[in-house]
Amino acid sequence: MIGGQVATGFAIDAAVPLTPESAASQLLLWPEQDAGWSVRESQRARRMVVRVFHTGRVEVVVPARTSPHAIESFLARHRSWIERKREEILLKALPPAPFPPQRIELAACRELWRVHLAGGRGRTSAAPGAGGLLVLSGDAGDRRAVRAALMGWLMERARQVLSPWLAECARELGFEYGRAVIRRQRTRWGSCSTRGTISLNCCLLFQPAPVVRYLMIHELAHTRHMNHSREFWQCVARHCPQYRRLDRRLLEGWRVVPAWVFGERIE
Repeated sequence: MIGGQVATGFAIDAAVPLTPESAASQLLLWPEQDAGWSVRESQRARRMVVRVFHTGRVEVVVPARTSPHAIESFLARHRSWIERKREEILLKALPPAPFPPQRIELAACRELWRVHLAGGRGRTSAAPGAGGLLVLSGDAGDRRAVRAALMGWLMERARQVLSPWLAECARELGFEYGRAVIRRQRTRWGSCSTRGTISLNCCLLFQPAPVVRYLMIHELAHTRHMNHSREFWQCVARHCPQYRRLDRRLLEGWRVVPAWVFGERIE
């Protein structure tokens, strides 16, 4: 697995006692929610984690049925850290981009798509057109529908580009894996399961090709070493001698992922 918080690595956590888990993850109501803070209950969480994202948004993930008192105590202990990191990020943050975007650059495959607002009625959709146009049909004023259409197109483009690329990389370097899955994750660029399923983040399309290839080599190496041992890194280094530099670039790569991919700054 390789990842890094969307906030370029800013995260802290604290263990809490396990309690019976709810059926699904849910967003809890919290007084500071309107100020860019949110608390999310997750059935998978084993401890409380706070993340400061690259847009300045703060998310606290807590195990199911964590008491409000425990959450308040956790935030009280770490509030100064959170606010300091949030200020650092906001100072470096780019101004909000217009939405819908006028262009979408996919550095991984050297594509530049110009978004054309075709208008019309019916379901909002995004489809490739001639001359590098991405035709967005429907009501452009319905931002949630527009974002859903763009995400559908992005996921499909990731399947078309990343899955064959991974297969080619595996054949070239002599690796075998089970299958490839494309996902959209906030904290992981990729992962490899014990059954050989490699998951790739659709946001890799926004990264330079050498960085994407390194990520693929990293996950393919996990088919032989399900850890980050010395042997694992030696395997990575044999096929990607510049892995240290590329790994650092990947950890900073969240900065170039458009905010609309995660539904931020589009309201």
